[in-house]
Amino acid sequence: MRAAMTAMLAAALLGCSAPAATQEGAVQAKPIMGWGDLLGRAQPKPDATLSYGKDALQVIDVWVPKGQREDGRPFPAVIMIHGGCWQTAVAERDIMNWIADDLRSHGVGVWNIEYRGVDRGGGYPGTYQDVGAAADLFARDGAKYGLWTDAPRIAIGHSAGGHLALWLARRPGLAADDALRGIDPLTIDLAISQGGLPDLRAGAASSGHACGAEAPAAMAGGDYARTSPPEMPLGAAREIQFNNDRDRVTPPATGEAYRAAMAKRGRTVTLEVTPDEGHVELIAPDSASWAKQRAAILQAFGMAAK
Repeated sequence: MRAAMTAMLAAALLGCSAPAATQEGAVQAKPIMGWGDLLGRAQPKPDATLSYGKDALQVIDVWVPKGQREDGRPFPAVIMIHGGCWQTAVAERDIMNWIADDLRSHGVGVWNIEYRGVDRGGGYPGTYQDVGAAADLFARDGAKYGLWTDAPRIAIGHSAGGHLALWLARRPGLAADDALRGIDPLTIDLAISQGGLPDLRAGAASSGHACGAEAPAAMAGGDYARTSPPEMPLGAAREIQFNNDRDRVTPPATGEAYRAAMAKRGRTVTLEVTPDEGHVELIAPDSASWAKQRAAILQAFGMAAK
């Protein structure tokens, strides 16, 4: 299963780990990570897995730090959403296990969401219904696992999951009777996009992108005002885009385009670009880009770095 997933990720995201071209005689740039460099490691495991629906993919992995906080409070936690071109066959939630474990070791819990991809009954509206239901369950049941559900709420997502993290932050701004919004949607204070693909309209019109045009079109369902963050209601969450300069799936230009689009709407989006790293490093616990993301998370929770 692990070998098959590695092969599918490599095929779907072809080119994201290739080294930058150099002129003859120039100093060779350091290699960037490929999927095998991450997925080939011993995989840490969550503390619990719970269901939020009847489908086998409607589950959440819960990661809970050990011990107790000095102030006696429960542990703050992030809502985490994996990528994989919105397709279950490309990736599932366990590609996030390494950074989930890293956060757990730093005193932060993780609510790692699985969802139906466009190839497994998701897309529009299923994927959104899944992500919304799983996030709302955090508010209701997170305390059962020792998680502080009233702490600043952070959603973080990688690649296609970055789109879903931003969508989750914008979701409360949808119409009160909108089925994608739900009755009492979880409010998000900080949305972190890890090399995200926020613009479904651009994705559906793309040619030659690693994720193709069919998946973002299926995610939009022709209704970009409810599904694509650049066109959705603004909401109140702070947003940070993390991009790496050697990422061929979501290069810094992707984050810059989103930041520019939001600036035209009067909303400031922070863009943080890390040099000499690619798409995989964004979810690798020993990378420079992840260190920046972790620092942003700890700062949002008012926690000092260990």
